[in-house]
Amino acid sequence: MLNTLKDSLSRALTLYYPLAGEILWNAAAGENQIHCNNRGVDFIVAVADVQLMDIDFYNPDDSIEGKLIPQKEHGVLAIQVTMLICGGMVLGCMFDHRSADGYSANMFISSWADMNRSEIPSMLPSFRRSILNPRCPTRYSSSIDDVFALYEPLDMPNNDENHGEDRILINHVFCIKGEQLNTLQLLASENGAKRSKLVAFTSFLWKIIALSMVESGNLNQMCNVALAVDGRSRLGEGEGEEKEKLMASHFGNVLSMPSGAKTSQELKEMSLSNIATEVHKFLQTATGKDHFLDLIDWVEERRSMPLVARAFASRETSVMVSSGQRFQIMDKMDFGWGKVAFGSCHVPSGRKDTYVMTLPSPTNKDDWIVYMHLPMKHMNYIEAHASQVFMPLNADYLDL
Repeated sequence: MLNTLKDSLSRALTLYYPLAGEILWNAAAGENQIHCNNRGVDFIVAVADVQLMDIDFYNPDDSIEGKLIPQKEHGVLAIQVTMLICGGMVLGCMFDHRSADGYSANMFISSWADMNRSEIPSMLPSFRRSILNPRCPTRYSSSIDDVFALYEPLDMPNNDENHGEDRILINHVFCIKGEQLNTLQLLASENGAKRSKLVAFTSFLWKIIALSMVESGNLNQMCNVALAVDGRSRLGEGEGEEKEKLMASHFGNVLSMPSGAKTSQELKEMSLSNIATEVHKFLQTATGKDHFLDLIDWVEERRSMPLVARAFASRETSVMVSSGQRFQIMDKMDFGWGKVAFGSCHVPSGRKDTYVMTLPSPTNKDDWIVYMHLPMKHMNYIEAHASQVFMPLNADYLDL
């Protein structure tokens, strides 16, 4: 199995050759660049004296961190294969996010799985940078400043009020049953406009984090929520079939991150449907083709400067929500030994930016798997007050 994985990985990297390179600083250009120098990918083999069913999927800080994912010390990608005593394996991939978003990472792993079965990948990657060239002259709406900002290091004094549970971020993985998602969607649609399940879920999460803030006495503190929006389908709109295919297979980062901001007290007093209306409003600003064309031009003028999503440009409470419902992690992916039993993302516990990813369930098409990287304070409040929605993921649910 290991030899087969290594061989197919080598072949996959001939297609995804930037992943076998390095990100290095180019002083002349004043920016980091990927050097496609064929340095290769660190491939680590490990053995764990456990069965797949004994892994604590709910608490990846104990079961995954430092055990089943590699430390990436060099290059763009590092891979660890851990063999289990039951005959199963865990495949951990650590990407440099500057080179690939979640869509691109999923595209690579799916292609690797196809090639491990000696099949042609269902999608071949495109690295044609010209399809994202800025317009000449560049032009953009001032609304882009509401989405991204220049990154400035935040002063974090030792006497800051954010100590203890505010500063400690933990990881948990939950299951949300389909009937709970349907209920959230109905509540979020009470204003007469049907909201998507993602908007309904984001609205519920925004409100419950605000309630956690209110309980701890932060009534007038700002609470931000951002949604990751993939621009591939938007940029391909009306450009013909060839451009649409190129955009669908484009490898890199093609994301916008619109956000909304309200005080915790405001969110506490708002109904879920009113919060969903706010989410819908800020989300609509970043779902059109013009927004992403403006974003390309805006970034081009600042490409040598560090940029950050507006929601994370201050010390205010912020959470990023991303949807992986289209990913093949738990739908069709098969390395040749059966469908993948479970797949998720993982943010190292030392990272201070909050992140939530929704994924399809491997056992029930109506359910969601939700990965959460949040401050301990908010995580504890969610588990105490929304346990009917967020159920800890376990081996029984995964039918292991």
